[in-house]
Amino acid sequence: MHDDPQKREITNRRHFSFRLNFFFFIVFGLFSVLIIQLAILQFVDGPKLSAQGSKKSTRSVKIAPIRGNIYDSSGTPIAYSTSTQSLYFTISPDFKRDDSEAIAEKLADVFNKYGDKDPKKVMTVDDIIRQMDLDFRINTISTPRRIKSGLTNKEVAYFMEHRTEFKGIDIVEESVRNYSEDTVAVQLVGYLKKFKGVRESLDFYKAKGEEDDAQLQYLDEEDVGFDGLEYMYQDILRGKNGLKTYPVNNAERIIGPVQITNPQKGDDLYLTINRNVQLTTETAIMDQIKKISTSTNRLERAEYAKTGYAVAMEVNTGKVISMASMPDYDPNIFAGGKISPEDYSNFEAVLSNGTIREVFAKYATDKERNQHPSSLVPPGSTMKPLSILIGLKEKLFTTSSTYNDTGAFFFGAEGHQVRIGNASNHAYGLLDPASAIAHSSNPFMAAMVGNQMYKKYNGKKGVDVWDSYMKEFGLGVLTGSGLRGESKGTIDYYHEAETASSQSALVRAAFGQQARYTTLQLAQYAAMLANHGKRMKPQFVNEIKDADGNVVQTFQPEVLNTVEFPDNYWAEIEDGMSRVNVQGFEGVSYTYERKTGTAQSDVAGRRADNAVFIAYAPRENPKLAVAVVIPDGEFGGWGAAPIARKIFDAYDYEFGLNGTPGKLKDQANNTANTGTTGTTGTTGTANQP
Repeated sequence: MHDDPQKREITNRRHFSFRLNFFFFIVFGLFSVLIIQLAILQFVDGPKLSAQGSKKSTRSVKIAPIRGNIYDSSGTPIAYSTSTQSLYFTISPDFKRDDSEAIAEKLADVFNKYGDKDPKKVMTVDDIIRQMDLDFRINTISTPRRIKSGLTNKEVAYFMEHRTEFKGIDIVEESVRNYSEDTVAVQLVGYLKKFKGVRESLDFYKAKGEEDDAQLQYLDEEDVGFDGLEYMYQDILRGKNGLKTYPVNNAERIIGPVQITNPQKGDDLYLTINRNVQLTTETAIMDQIKKISTSTNRLERAEYAKTGYAVAMEVNTGKVISMASMPDYDPNIFAGGKISPEDYSNFEAVLSNGTIREVFAKYATDKERNQHPSSLVPPGSTMKPLSILIGLKEKLFTTSSTYNDTGAFFFGAEGHQVRIGNASNHAYGLLDPASAIAHSSNPFMAAMVGNQMYKKYNGKKGVDVWDSYMKEFGLGVLTGSGLRGESKGTIDYYHEAETASSQSALVRAAFGQQARYTTLQLAQYAAMLANHGKRMKPQFVNEIKDADGNVVQTFQPEVLNTVEFPDNYWAEIEDGMSRVNVQGFEGVSYTYERKTGTAQSDVAGRRADNAVFIAYAPRENPKLAVAVVIPDGEFGGWGAAPIARKIFDAYDYEFGLNGTPGKLKDQANNTANTGTTGTTGTTGTANQP
């Protein structure tokens, strides 16, 4: 190799030029990538990042909405929300009981001096200390305790001016749920609880806890529906949150004007429940329980009766006019969404709606409670109109067939026969189907319906056929009400078929045993008898209106299913029902069909007789069906029927069973009396609640 300096210099220059060009190429490539990334950042990711940046520089506080109101059919409020100023007390970490009691005394002085003078609203020192929950029986230490709602302007002004004198006290504007002091249909309406207390116990609220929309997100301290219509229509009643949004800097200090999105008030429910008919129903049940539990009349006496249930439902619309589970309670005890253990213990037995689910009366001990029947009782003889329809439909007999009721029917293997008899061992002689209903003949139902169906189907298939008829009439299935916790009832005839025989199951079911149903199911069944086979969905709401009074939703009658029977079958059971002996309907101005029942339950080694009654009126073009159940009420004609009479009378006064409502007649009479005498006449109130 020649060591030529000149050539070496040329070679070095070429290498340097290549390296320099390569370097510039790399730099150019890097800058190109950087420019592309900057373009993507600005034009593609820019809007998204800008929104995130904006979000980080703003804060939002949710403002709970005002809950919608619940009115009866006439527009009278049953449950309503009010915006109010409330005083809250928070226990500090250095809590001392003596200090809190001293604050309670000072609060009582302020309340007495500047507060509402209504005796019902006056708070004593003991009342305030109980609300403070110093023993943490209701709240944790960090939870603010609501001491008093509905502060007067003078109270608010005083506390704002003397804030430093009351450690742990805050004034908060909030929505408070109020309920009618008349306790109108309280178990149907339901009650509220704090969202944080129910979000894990109900799937409905678990989903709400995952909501992304800020206006639909629930607040931990918000009161939400837990039972009844308050729960069923939670989404409609709640409304939407308001938002208070403000910009902040890195130090979380507000750096700009606050923007407020006002909360949207929930919509209002206008119920099918009529306040006057409802209150009449409630009063009639309690009066009747008091009467029969102390009566000296052997037929009327029912010393164990403690509870009563009634449902009145329109025959062709399904509208529930009254629904009473008695005794009831004052739902205002749930003000604030919580109650004390003592209050819960006192009201636990009456919180649930006994017309749709199984509840027990409150007794001194649990052992005593288990010795008495629940709200679910067998239909007893109220099943007999349907038994006759089934027998006719299955061609087991005709409307002219007869059976000689000797007072007893026997079935089963020779030497092990079972006797089915009538109440008081009556023997009614020759009976056709209508007469069997009128006399409430157990042997007729057992021999002509249950036993004949067993023979026709020869085994369990007969029980299946019976069950299908029950379900068509809404017995053993949900009524379609939509209420949370509604029971399907309890079916025992399948168990009887397995443990005894299909024959025993069918024979006993035919006269109203081997199953237990809710009062709402019995009312739906009675309405089907009245309208000849249309099972109507129970309706509780007439319409929904927004906060401005505009109708946003209406409800139409809904037929769940239909059954078809020849007209002469319906006529046969109506003939029998019209001849049933019953107490309490003397002198009525309307016609009615009815069936009494004395349903038997075995509890704690004794046999309890439960009073059951179904009826509808008027006989022609029926409008209203009623079912009444009095556990331990003895005979249905004595224990339950008089309650139904008062319900029909109240409905007649409000709506009219035969045309013009009684209250309009009274108004016309008053007008006429005023015109002729110059003075206001006396309003007739015989049928009013």
